[in-house]
Amino acid sequence: MSSPVATTPPAAPAGGTLASLRRLILYVLLFALVVIAATGLSGLLERLFTSASVLVSGGVAGLALSLAFTLIGGPLALLLWWFVWRRLDDESERTAAGWGFYLTAMYAFSLILFTTSFLNVASSLIGTQKPSWQSPLANGLVWAGIWLWHRWMWKHPAKPSTHLEDVRAVVGSVFGLLLGAGAGIAALSALLDVAIRGFPLTAAVEPWWYPVLRSLVWAAGGTVVWWWHWFREGGRRFQTGLVDAAMIAVGIFVAGAAALGGLGVVLFVLLRLAFDRSDPENLLLEPLAPAIASALIGALVWRYHRTASASRSTRTRRASLLVTSAVALAAAASGVGVVVNALLAAMVSPLAGSATRTLLLGGISSLVVGGPVWWLAWKPRHQPRTAAEIPPGRRVYLVAFFGVSAVVALISLLVIGYRLFEFLLGDVSGGSVIDRIRAPLGLLVAAGLVAGYHFALWRHDRALLAAEAPAGRRVIERLTLVCPRPATIAESEALVRGVAEAVGGAKVTAWWRADDGGTAPVVPSPGAVPPRAAAPVAAPPGAAAPGGALEPAPSPGAADVVRRVAAAVDGAALDGARHVLVVLGPGAGAEVIPLAGGERSR
Repeated sequence: MSSPVATTPPAAPAGGTLASLRRLILYVLLFALVVIAATGLSGLLERLFTSASVLVSGGVAGLALSLAFTLIGGPLALLLWWFVWRRLDDESERTAAGWGFYLTAMYAFSLILFTTSFLNVASSLIGTQKPSWQSPLANGLVWAGIWLWHRWMWKHPAKPSTHLEDVRAVVGSVFGLLLGAGAGIAALSALLDVAIRGFPLTAAVEPWWYPVLRSLVWAAGGTVVWWWHWFREGGRRFQTGLVDAAMIAVGIFVAGAAALGGLGVVLFVLLRLAFDRSDPENLLLEPLAPAIASALIGALVWRYHRTASASRSTRTRRASLLVTSAVALAAAASGVGVVVNALLAAMVSPLAGSATRTLLLGGISSLVVGGPVWWLAWKPRHQPRTAAEIPPGRRVYLVAFFGVSAVVALISLLVIGYRLFEFLLGDVSGGSVIDRIRAPLGLLVAAGLVAGYHFALWRHDRALLAAEAPAGRRVIERLTLVCPRPATIAESEALVRGVAEAVGGAKVTAWWRADDGGTAPVVPSPGAVPPRAAAPVAAPPGAAAPGGALEPAPSPGAADVVRRVAAAVDGAALDGARHVLVVLGPGAGAEVIPLAGGERSR
């Protein structure tokens, strides 16, 4: 019996590639023309606001450029948009990636420009004798019109882009949150600085509350943008992976880093006031106000998103805990490295004085802040004791932290080697060898501890999984499945992923039958669109959903197919075969064929 011949699937038709290339060129050109026309129109409006009677007062060259951009770029942009808008009657054009990328990019670009322009106008009117409002007002009006135009296209009743609703909400809420939180930190910092250190030197030029009011204007504008997209546009109601990823990345990671960093600086300043007064008191207190503001607002943002994530999926809640633990562990590990650095510096030159003491206090403050938060988030005393207790995403987290810390340790080791050879081969008058390697050695110690701890946990989890695996389970590396065609691409991917999980993480390739008479074992979802081509769907080894990822569960019909495949494989005599062919008919029959190890292509 000859070895099975590998069948190469037919190449994708050239029309798909050409259509994607056509859309790419079309939407890039439309984006550029809209920007050109907006630039020219805002330049004309600025000249109109600056000098209503003399239009050419700013120079002929600038006016000519604005007129060219407006009168040439504007009509071309409208003509190209009209061509694109007519083609959007086709649903495939509306759901194409090119249209989605264009809408998202232009929506974000116009939102950022018109928001910052209007806020710049409002803040320039506070306490300025000669406010410069003409240019930002012109930019704000033009880009606000473009934003409304694209929002109208996004929500058009006849040509809606409903598959991108969560994208618009994420873009606006993330931008508004970052802008509002950043400006809020600046406003609170300026207010606290006056309360801690007294009136600044600029108080002789303008009242001290003017900078606070300007920052409050920006903070209010960012908060309004965030509220509009998060509540009014329904961003918090979307149960999608993009919204969850934005919440974790910005609301948990960025806000947590700001809160822990600010708290660490606050503790550092307090420790210096108690044990290290080598600098003037006014200079020691300088970072205190920004640190307090960062800690308060960062904690407020983190707390809100931490509470919001509790009402979402289990994986999202678990991911928020892992991200919090990661931020705290990074702070604690950096504190360990700095402490080792400071102790080595004290050993080399015990009379170095304030520099070593300041370094030691910085490491202690980072360790004291990061350590307890990591302990509460990670709970090292309550680690899994069985395979069933291992939560999703834990092993990915362990591998990621082990990999990052191993890379840091490797780089630190290379720097130590370079310093040692530099000391041995160069001039020995440049300081002791410990003084040269103490900084990378501190990093090496901290990274080594983190890598060793997470590697030990990973091995412990792997031992638990191996101990509870079914005895004598066959190891299948590849499985080729032939079955009736599912109803949608999403259901076919869920089916392949479920089969891969059921057979122990094998690489699964699925082929859809052409002789099933239209019978499909997967229950179609409402409004499902069948796949366009009967191409194989492959799942990589370990196709189980990665930790923290939000993968759809198989439909009831797909789950039935997974059960049939698992039962057929378990009940077949495979004789140690690592590659198995499973053929499912339209009925309940299933045939399992073990394949030889070698493959031959022709």
